[in-house]
Amino acid sequence: MKSLIIYCSSHGTTEKAVRLLTENLQGEVLAVDLKKDKNEFDLKSFDTVIIGGSIHAGQIQRKLKQFMKDNHDVLVDKSLGLFLCCMRDGDAATEQFNNAFPQELRKETAAMGLFGGEFLVTKMNFFERQIVKKVDGIIEDQSKLDNESIMLFASKLNNVKSLV
Repeated sequence: MKSLIIYCSSHGTTEKAVRLLTENLQGEVLAVDLKKDKNEFDLKSFDTVIIGGSIHAGQIQRKLKQFMKDNHDVLVDKSLGLFLCCMRDGDAATEQFNNAFPQELRKETAAMGLFGGEFLVTKMNFFERQIVKKVDGIIEDQSKLDNESIMLFASKLNNVKSLV
């Protein structure tokens, strides 16, 4: 079974989650950061497609939105996983997740995950630091990355793969 992870990572948190996910998924896994990597892959050749990103100013990365829009018809026929890295909890995190991913894809998923997040102030530009300070009162790095949620997500996808 072949899995493709499509993601965007601005400050490295989503990339950390993808590394852990890659280590725990069965079969061949290709991870592609849309911000860095060339999009040279055949989406149709993968059994499972996982899409993940993070929230910045209330939105998931534009490149991920465009990827989902451009590949919608192929994605709905795949075993699909969707995940989000965000610092919110509970209903606020669920709302961010629902806003990040189209309903048509959410209802087709084999696994959905909220992986927590990080405020990496030391990696932010001046503008980002000012927003995070004003909105959340954060002035130093904070991590709430949820390794257990990442492992559970991988386990769900592995179970789906073993049923195929």
